[in-house]
Amino acid sequence: MSKTLIVTGASRGIGAATARQAAAAGYAVCVNYRASAAEAEEVVHDIGNAGGTALAVQADMASEDDIVRLFETSDKELGALCGLVNNAGIVGPVARVDEIDRAALDEVLNVNVASVFLCSREAIRRLSTHHGGKGGAIVNVSSRASELGGPNEWVHYAASKGAIDTFTIGLAKEVAAEGIRVNAVNPGLIETEIHERAGVGDRLERLVTGVPMQRTGTADEVAATIIWLLSDAASYVSGALVPVGGGR
Repeated sequence: MSKTLIVTGASRGIGAATARQAAAAGYAVCVNYRASAAEAEEVVHDIGNAGGTALAVQADMASEDDIVRLFETSDKELGALCGLVNNAGIVGPVARVDEIDRAALDEVLNVNVASVFLCSREAIRRLSTHHGGKGGAIVNVSSRASELGGPNEWVHYAASKGAIDTFTIGLAKEVAAEGIRVNAVNPGLIETEIHERAGVGDRLERLVTGVPMQRTGTADEVAATIIWLLSDAASYVSGALVPVGGGR
């Protein structure tokens, strides 16, 4: 039987690496994207060339209707869900707290927090034994910023990831007896396009000296941790916040 995994924000970075590794591990992967259709289709193409199964589905994580449609499309095209990776997220503008405006704050919280609640709701309705499901796993992509705070850059982003940490712990306890494991990864300084897109392309170089391992991490290293948390090898792990930050 095939096992289906939805990865939100999977057109690039950690999401794309997770989709590729999940397909290699035998999952049929629903590759969600908001606007990067060409990049999402490239991920699907790579998976297909490697003998895997994948489908790209456009859905804006700020829209509840789009989230519901994403899950319904995955059900129809790929079959019964067995796992969810809540990866989609944005950092918002580089700004101090006294500079942030309501529109930017709303956008960060809608994408980084509300979407994780709504996607998890849809997954639980499919996975929970309470709803007739067979169980499964949810992995949330948080950030080391949730503990470090993101001062002078992204306190708004860090706060949103703090919410995800708390959500992970609470949800893990809520659905543990229903066959669902819920965990989070907390990446540190990872080599993705997010820094360049936010206008701080030098950020990794500036901050890497604070990493005990004295190097940045890769999307593949984070993805490997996500795949482990989804797997039976982590069958007794739930409610964990796993740092992937080189010791920081």
